[in-house]
Amino acid sequence: MNVIASIEDKNIIFYLEYLKYERRLSDNTVESYGENLKMISSAIKKNILEFTTQDIKNFLYNLDASPKTKSHYLTVLNSFYKYMIFNERLKINPCAGIRTPKLERTLPKYLTSAEIDKLLDIKLIKPTDYRNKAMLEVLYATGIRISELINLKLNQIDFDECIIRVLGKGKKDRIVPMGNTAINYLMLYINEYRRFILKTKNSDYVFLNKNGAKMSRQGFFKILKKITKESGIEKEVSPHVLRHSFATYLLNNGADLRVIQELLGHENLVTTEIYSHLSNKKIEEDYQHHPRAHKEKGIE
Repeated sequence: MNVIASIEDKNIIFYLEYLKYERRLSDNTVESYGENLKMISSAIKKNILEFTTQDIKNFLYNLDASPKTKSHYLTVLNSFYKYMIFNERLKINPCAGIRTPKLERTLPKYLTSAEIDKLLDIKLIKPTDYRNKAMLEVLYATGIRISELINLKLNQIDFDECIIRVLGKGKKDRIVPMGNTAINYLMLYINEYRRFILKTKNSDYVFLNKNGAKMSRQGFFKILKKITKESGIEKEVSPHVLRHSFATYLLNNGADLRVIQELLGHENLVTTEIYSHLSNKKIEEDYQHHPRAHKEKGIE
């Protein structure tokens, strides 16, 4: 991986190889941890095994970032030091005793049905337009993660049963159904337009970039940003916002929370329960439109 090649600290390389080959974490996760450790080492300007508790506290205190980001950096460091102690390369964990920054519980951002309609109203002219349309329709119809979308292969789609087999986190398989709209645009893209993007190359991946290679996360983010701007939606839209929109729509229309958990591939129901808070908030906001929702003057 490029990130390992750019790191000089052998202890960090040792840890990243453990994450990749023993923990079998994804390349994206390993790269992220590597970049984090490299950045923190650069900021503190010491060998990472020489960090003191006060060094880490000062780093977090002076870091211009959200509590969530600070908490993530502390988690990365703590994991690294625990592994160093396990392998007898360090005796004391300098993260021990440092409190995790208090996180604010934020509700997931989502798009309304009207905003979804605007986003999906793509002018279909070029083969890449049909690809973009298929990608967005599949994301919203299934709620799958962006990593699951770009890694989707042709043999994972069953058009007869209207389902896709997704390889999710922890390399766990799950079956996700798709509605007719997503199925139709996906079939149209694969059967009629994908070959123009593929050209003379061969690939098992469904979604390809303009060079006929697998679509990257960065490539899709650029596409989504451009489509969002053209649609006139002022909200910041990401693949995760579409995932939240999928789950929110299902819950608001009576879907069982455990069904949503299964569709999203959440290991723990607690992760899915945040959508019930979102639903309750929407109920409260919608109730304010009721003519008797507000107290009249002089009435207690």
